[in-house]
Amino acid sequence: MQQVGGITELEYAFLFTFRKVNSINVEDFQAFFNNLPVDPYIKGNYRLRRLSRFIVTGEQLHKLPHGYLFQSKEYNPLLGDVKREFAELEDAMIELDSFRKLILAFTDSCKIHPEAEIGVHQIRTICSPDSFGNPAPEGIHQDGTDFIGIFSVNRENIQGGETHLYTAKKEKPVFSKILYPGEIVLVNDHEFFHFTTPIKPQTEAHGVRDVFVLTSPSLLTD
Repeated sequence: MQQVGGITELEYAFLFTFRKVNSINVEDFQAFFNNLPVDPYIKGNYRLRRLSRFIVTGEQLHKLPHGYLFQSKEYNPLLGDVKREFAELEDAMIELDSFRKLILAFTDSCKIHPEAEIGVHQIRTICSPDSFGNPAPEGIHQDGTDFIGIFSVNRENIQGGETHLYTAKKEKPVFSKILYPGEIVLVNDHEFFHFTTPIKPQTEAHGVRDVFVLTSPSLLTD
């Protein structure tokens, strides 16, 4: 087990958690990632994205009205203080039992208060032999929320894309792992910075990395 300053990853477990979610069939999501629009706020057309917000009542999801993503420059030096609008998640995907299980895995693991808003970002990062894909163009960062979940849906013909967690930007990571399909890392955003390394193809073809990023609060505003 990795040690940083004499503290093991296990001792950080109450602040972040990594696990495999066996109850979710990631294949249920894959067709919906093939229908993502390009993120218009990132140069290079290598990131595709949708975003919606929800609350959970009992074990039922309730989709909230359309909103705008907003972060301050303190948290996002690249796109902070910009009111960003994205297409909503597709209704047919929201209705999947696997999608409901994903949201409940996030809320249960993080002990999120009932009625708290949850933002769900559906993100595909693509790469080609001529161009790397950058899942975190803002660099090592926090999101400005309370809790974050990163759930891997698909890795196809890529290398890289390793998720790192840091206690401070200039420190070595306390967690470093490629997230494989069905795996999730849950993070206290107040305590850790996070980053994902760029991806490049393994062969002379395009590659993709598909994830859901969940946040609570949602960071969405009307």
